Amino acid sequence: MLFSWLFSLTAVSSALAAKNIGQIPVRDGVIGGVGKTEPSTVKVELLPHVVTTPGALRVVENSGICETTPGVFQASGYGDIAANKSIFFWYFAARHNPGTAPLSLWFNGGPGSSSMLGLFQENGPCRITNNSESVTYNPFSWNTNANVLYIDQPVGVGFSYGTETVGTSLEAAEDVWTFLQIFLKNPLFSHLAAHDLALWTESYGGHYGPTFAAYFLSQNDAITARTIRGITLNLKTLGIGDGLTDPISQYPGYLAYAASNPYYPLVSASVIAQANTSWTTPTTGCQARITACNNGGSNAVCSAAQSFCNNDILSPLVGPYDVYYVLSPSDDPYPPDITSYLNSIRTEFGGEVAWEETNFQVYENFAATGDWMRSSLPDLELVIDSGVRVLIYDGDADYILNFDGVEGMIASLNTKFSVEFNQQVFAPYTVDGLLAGQFKTAGTFSYVRIYGAGHEVPAYKNGSLAVGQAAFAFFTQTMDNRSLFPT
Repeated sequence: MLFSWLFSLTAVSSALAAKNIGQIPVRDGVIGGVGKTEPSTVKVELLPHVVTTPGALRVVENSGICETTPGVFQASGYGDIAANKSIFFWYFAARHNPGTAPLSLWFNGGPGSSSMLGLFQENGPCRITNNSESVTYNPFSWNTNANVLYIDQPVGVGFSYGTETVGTSLEAAEDVWTFLQIFLKNPLFSHLAAHDLALWTESYGGHYGPTFAAYFLSQNDAITARTIRGITLNLKTLGIGDGLTDPISQYPGYLAYAASNPYYPLVSASVIAQANTSWTTPTTGCQARITACNNGGSNAVCSAAQSFCNNDILSPLVGPYDVYYVLSPSDDPYPPDITSYLNSIRTEFGGEVAWEETNFQVYENFAATGDWMRSSLPDLELVIDSGVRVLIYDGDADYILNFDGVEGMIASLNTKFSVEFNQQVFAPYTVDGLLAGQFKTAGTFSYVRIYGAGHEVPAYKNGSLAVGQAAFAFFTQTMDNRSLFPT
């Protein structure tokens, strides 16, 4: 039995090492693993041909890249939050009624992965083609009825560059808030400060979303109390896709999903049994380690929990399948890579450094603090109870942040809507009369599980629905300040 489990883990690790791509880094063959060397702050030299402007934006307007709808404004460039910290952004005005449309932020996860993934692979005005050489028009772009702002963060991620110090979700929130203050005071965008604000994110965004939203609300309170000065962020919506929020309630989902999901078992019963032992072993098991982390554990305790749990539970249970889409083997080439395309055109939209999908130094900074294993559930509960409309969504073919874990997290919530929500049964979620998934909703909180979708839900299609059509439906309903409903 032990040999079988070790053989499976070795095979999976080798496959993952051969294709080290995706929002969640692979370290030493372990998905979400912790490097063996102690990370240190890496100071990236400022570019000799660039003069930063701390507290201001540097903007390229209407590059003509990606959004080709006539008359739709776009802008990209940098917000210099310090002389040695430059955050890259790409803004697309709404295709319809931009003067009144809400502003939606988009963040990919990692930690350390670029939001250009969301733009070009998922929900932006264009999509990368399967040969990775060009883009096509996206009729289900999220900027159809919303102004959308894609942000590469923390500093060092994607096209952003500078001193890479951020190692926690809260530190990331502080930098993003500073960037938004700079963005919203710029004359090109200052009108957006009065618009409703939405925050959408995925993957490690299960940490980012609640932490950022709670921090924005606390900063608003401080502005009202006149303890700080700044622009109030009119936060109305939080959306989280396939997110890691609360490890203690989500890690059992790996055991459940590997054994029984809508498609097929991922590994043998013996591999599941070994992983279950790794979960339940007193003191040294994954469950005990996550509990110790969240009971005041040090950075070292939390980092060790990440290392153990991802080595002994998350990685072995995926079997020979793609962690982001279990309907494909571990080397699934979809969604197509965007690296060569972005770097071939980056000067046209103001990109000043070579683009990489993931910054491993930023990832290691987070791994060193153990931020991965620290729960963001209290922040999520605060945001829900504050009146912000919240949508959680998940693709049922995603293993890495599977619906068993996400729904376990939701069941553990303690909010003013939780009793009503948990008493409900799932209802069919249809889009234009076609079955897209199943959902629940209570008050201003909703959850939807999308059939046939992998980790990046808007990148997939199911049945007769087009790529991104189901995601566009739940995004539009939520942005209209409505609970989910079938159409």
